[in-house]
Amino acid sequence: MDGVLVVDKLGGMTSHDVVDLARRSLGERRIGHTGTLDPLATGVLPLACGRATRLVRFFLSSDKAYEATIRFGLTTDTYDITGRELTRSTDLPTPEAIEAALDTLRGEYLQTPPAYSAKKVGGRRAYALARQDTPVVLAPVPVRVSRADLLQCTDESAHVAITCSAGFYVRSFAHALGERVGSGACLEALRRTRSGDFALDEAIDLETLRHGPDASAHMIPLEQLLPGMPAARLSSTGRARISHGQEVESSHMLALPSRLEAGAADTPDADGYTWVRLFDDTGQLVALGRRSAAGPTDESLALHPAVVLI
Repeated sequence: MDGVLVVDKLGGMTSHDVVDLARRSLGERRIGHTGTLDPLATGVLPLACGRATRLVRFFLSSDKAYEATIRFGLTTDTYDITGRELTRSTDLPTPEAIEAALDTLRGEYLQTPPAYSAKKVGGRRAYALARQDTPVVLAPVPVRVSRADLLQCTDESAHVAITCSAGFYVRSFAHALGERVGSGACLEALRRTRSGDFALDEAIDLETLRHGPDASAHMIPLEQLLPGMPAARLSSTGRARISHGQEVESSHMLALPSRLEAGAADTPDADGYTWVRLFDDTGQLVALGRRSAAGPTDESLALHPAVVLI
């Protein structure tokens, strides 16, 4: 059973709870989630199943979209409504003040993760240290917020739509927003509406997941994954080479990558590689190949099969 199953997670469950349920329902041990959601959060939780688990690293780096309810006049140690209360204020912000503060939280900047997070400090999870009242100092990390829009505002809370880079903490965002408006704030509710290419309209509910055969019908197959990545079609010789971990060149391809012709420039990943999906002549996804951005730019196109799926 190979592909990605998108689940609409319920509040109160951990991401691992959903993985355990999927393993029992689908009878597949090789299942992993593609980015943790806090128990408070609901919404899009993509589960990589079978051979798709080899592609998880590509899903983890994708942008995410959320709808967050942020409570003003209250701060907690976890930065969300489930934590221990630290401060309370009756001096609540106006919608204009919230809009002005949101403007400062868009763009690229360094964000400090909350102490109650899964980040590691000296080999231990930060939340484990925080629960023991051990001081936790986490280094800020670069993040990007391409959208932070005020959707609705009440006396005590704001409903905000956020689109952000991987590794972004909406709880830290809520805390920072509270600091900027002067009242303090914490995250009251959170719903993930998109994780990379996976959206809510593809998600199944927990009841469907509990019925394995019904859930498996919603599996997104390997061939439909990573649609933004260039693709090439291999000859039978190319497929045989891939199966042995050997490089393939233009002569082993029936169709060159649509956006990566020999010698053409493309946008590499953070490690300097350009990735290509490699399909065989039957349309099966057999590997992800990569070439170095610093590689040759002559008429040859050599791709190393870094992730082999056959």
